[in-house]
Order: sequence, then structure tokens, then C-alpha cells
Amino acid sequence: MPDSYVREFEKLLAGGIWCIVTLQYRFEENQKTSPFIVSDLKPIQMPGLDMEELFTGRRGFTEEQWLDVLLRSTGMEPTCFKERAKWHLLARMIPLVENNYNMCELGPRGTGKSHIYKEISPNSILVSGGQTTVANLFYNMGARKIGLVGLWDVVAFDEVAGINFKDHDGVQIMKDYMASGSFSRGRESINASASMVFVGNINQSVESLVKTSHLLAPFPEAMIDSAFFDRFHAYVPGWEIPKMRPEFFTNQYGLIVDYLAEWAREMRKRSFADAIDKFFKLGNNLNQRDTIAVRRTVSGLLKLLYPNGEYNKDAVRKCLEYALEVRRRVKEQLKKIGGMEFYDVHFSYIDLEDMQERFVSVPEQGGGGLIPEGRLQPGVLHTIAMGSAEMPGLYRMEIQAMAGTGKLNVSGQLSKEPVRVAFDYFKANAGRVSASIHPTEKDYHLHMVELQSSGTPEALTLTSFIALCSAALSKPVQGQLAVMGDMTLGGTISQARNLAESMQVAFDAGAKRILLPMSSVTDIPSVPGELFAKFQTSFYSDPVDAVFKALGVE
Repeated sequence: MPDSYVREFEKLLAGGIWCIVTLQYRFEENQKTSPFIVSDLKPIQMPGLDMEELFTGRRGFTEEQWLDVLLRSTGMEPTCFKERAKWHLLARMIPLVENNYNMCELGPRGTGKSHIYKEISPNSILVSGGQTTVANLFYNMGARKIGLVGLWDVVAFDEVAGINFKDHDGVQIMKDYMASGSFSRGRESINASASMVFVGNINQSVESLVKTSHLLAPFPEAMIDSAFFDRFHAYVPGWEIPKMRPEFFTNQYGLIVDYLAEWAREMRKRSFADAIDKFFKLGNNLNQRDTIAVRRTVSGLLKLLYPNGEYNKDAVRKCLEYALEVRRRVKEQLKKIGGMEFYDVHFSYIDLEDMQERFVSVPEQGGGGLIPEGRLQPGVLHTIAMGSAEMPGLYRMEIQAMAGTGKLNVSGQLSKEPVRVAFDYFKANAGRVSASIHPTEKDYHLHMVELQSSGTPEALTLTSFIALCSAALSKPVQGQLAVMGDMTLGGTISQARNLAESMQVAFDAGAKRILLPMSSVTDIPSVPGELFAKFQTSFYSDPVDAVFKALGVE
């Protein structure tokens, strides 16, 4: 083998590369050297990588053109996808360029979730769903050999619903590794840089999952643990990527796969995590884990889009907004699984130039407009109550008053008993609210709307009483008000259950005012101060007082 080839193609000494070789055979008597001579060698795999050449080439493309080149390199035709779907497809590549990056993508079948980890890079491995062991994944103590995380850049788990560790401590070791990039087995403490990717299918519609459960529900029971999910840096919404069709695959040019994989591996040695600091500051709802997650996602996106490091403020802003959204999606699910520990989900960033704070929302979450701005019709009222699903939910009471003889009709998914109690109390005590109310001169039609699929509410007597008074007086309640608490037939007030979570539900739904029973004062320390400060809070001592406070009457 002539040494000129070895000097030119260094990888020949590091595990070897695929080549087309022309061999000559020359044998002479008593010859001690090999009769085979390599006369020509052409690598058909990447023999080396000149990063400067790539950086120079990148300068010839705009961001949009370069994004299209990357997607074509993975086999996709970018002209068939909307801008947002292109960014999701790009996000799938972040684990290839970022060390110790943890990501999940759940969505419908047939959207190509596992394609990139199986076909595009020889440095990533796809572990098909099913049983796995700590020895296989992390470290085999018998053979003293490191597992997949030490051998590959990306370990992707397909079909997360089927993941099952034979060892009881499997999920714990995975948690340790995902948080720090290291794990302990026996006396050994081992570092590795493999990124972890979890892909799987969502069988229900996203709308119903958001309302009734959480978007991490497809994971196996052993993994549904807020501490495990808190280690995810991003949750890519697979339902926003269309199902693959023949025309989505490109026949245009992109980077050759070997080149793409080598470049991605080379980019793992660099970091753009501090790019945010030049232009922006992160909001106060982000804790340390959120900050690390957002920085890593921004770094990964910038490595892919601007490998030469020549990015401007707008480029960083786009990457930052995407990073905040995919981390907030994780945090929103943690709030549903872990409760008030994860209440601070309102992610924002501050522009260092004009010091303006901008909030980033998650599209599927919605909720912001459930309680509309401005005054409602008389007899319409929002309340937060515990539903049959044992979660606080938002409900709207609507009452119409018509000329009649004092009858009550009830419609909607509502237990009639609390409303009957409220109506009896209304007939007996309406005069205490106003002398102008004559319960026997009108008929009332009450309808309840369940706004968040929380199940049948358990406490609506007080709300029904306030709504009846509002309808009878033709006077609307105060704007963006949510009422909590309940009452008995005798007018005794009971305090609101799960005050902290109920106030979070109210805030997410758009409430600005809260009406609470005096007995709930003892629960106020359980509500984070920042959350409590978001509301104009009033307290009531009895049902008639609640009516006055709700209508804004002194």
C-alpha cells in the first residue's frame, strides 16, 4: 500500500473505509514481501472532512435555501411542507449534532418519526420497542463493556409504549444519565455523550388528550414519572407533520449521506449555547433545567442552520422561540402529571435592546380565550370546580330569565340537585339581595357548559345562586371573573378545594378576577406568590355577600 494514500485518507488507519481498489499481483521467487500491490485506490466513503470548505459553501445560501438543502439530504422534498413542519423535520436532526440531547416525538403513524435515526447516519442506532437491559444500554458488568450509549452518537427508541426494562433500576439509571451524561455501575462511573430520542404513536386525537389526560400518556406506566420527563429538552409535535406520501420524497440534490453524517458528528465538538446571551435574556418562569434545555435546542438549531457561526439576531430569535415552545410543551405535561410543582409554564424572553418581554405559547394548549374579555351577558358566570375526573376544571353557567310563574328548567351535563338547592335558597333570600327581585314572576332556564372535559362538577350551588341573581337583576357579573367555593341549603359556605391548582386553571383560561370564600384564606400559602399576584382577589363571607362582590356592587 503506497503511503501517499494513507496520508491522503487518514481514515484508512481508523477502522477503515469502503474503497474501490485496483490490485496488481507480482510474485517472484524467494520474495519476502506481499505479492499484492495496491496500484489505485478510490474512496467511496468519506475519507476526511474539510469543515472550512463547508463553511465557505454555506455562505452561498440563504437560511431558507440551506434548510431546504438539509431536508433534501435526509430524503424529504421541502416544497411539500409548510414552514412549521420544516422546522419540526429539522428538529429531528438536533440529536445528531448535539451531545447528550434528550428529545421525544409522539404523533400519528406514518409520519417518518424513526426514519432519520435508522437511515441517515451510521452513528445512530434505532432500538425497536420491546425489552432492553441496563447491560445492553449502559454497561455490562460481567464483560466490563460499555453499552449502546458509549458506542453511538444517538440512541433512539422506537414505539415507546413497548419499552420495558428487565432490571428494576433501568429507568433510574436512564434518569441519571439523561440529567448528567454519566451513570454509575458497581464501582465504575462512566461518561458518555449519546443523545436519547423517544418516538412513538398517539392513538387518540391531540384535542382529547390535552383535555382529558396529558401528551406523554403513550409512555409505559413505569416511565410516567415527572422527574424522568423533566429531563427531556424538547417535545416535537409529531401530529403537525403530515403522513408521508410518495411526493414528499425528493429527487433533487442534497449532501451525500456519508458527508452529512460526518459533518453532524464534527459539529458535536462545537457549542453555540451562549448565542442567546448576545441578544436576549430568558424570563423568570424558566428554572435551571428549562434554561439548559432551551440553550441546547438553540445551539443544535444554529449548528444545523449556521454551522459557520455567522448568525444574526433574527436567526437567534427564531431558534429561541422554537426552543421555548418545545420545552414548554414538556413543562405543560409535567404540570398535569406533577401538579403545582410545575406551575411556572409561562415561558418568555426579554429583548436586550428594547427590554420588552415576549411570551411563547404552545398551539395545542389553547385555553387563553376560554374566559372572554369584557362583560358577559346577565346570568352568565364562570366557575372553577372539581370534576368527576378529580381535576379542577372550568365551567360556564348560563341562565335566561323570562316572564313566568317561578319555574326552573335545567339543561346540560349537570346534576340537578345542586341547582334545586340554589333555586330554593334564591326564592327564600332574593329579597336580601334586592327588593326588586320577585322570584315568582319569572321562569329561569339554566344551562351548564363544560369547557375542559373535567367531568361532572361537584360544587355548583353557590355559582347557580349568583347566576340566578345576575339574571333576575339583568346585571352582568364583573369581567373575566372566576368564582370558587360552594354553599349548603342553609347558606353555609364551604372552602374551595385544591386552591393552587384551581387558580392555575383560572389563570390559563384567561381569568383576571377571582372570588374566594373567606374560609380559603388558610390555603393561600399553598399558592405560589407570583400566581396569586396575577389576580384581583375578593373574599366573601356568605352567599349574598358573594352576589354583591360578583356584580361589583358595594
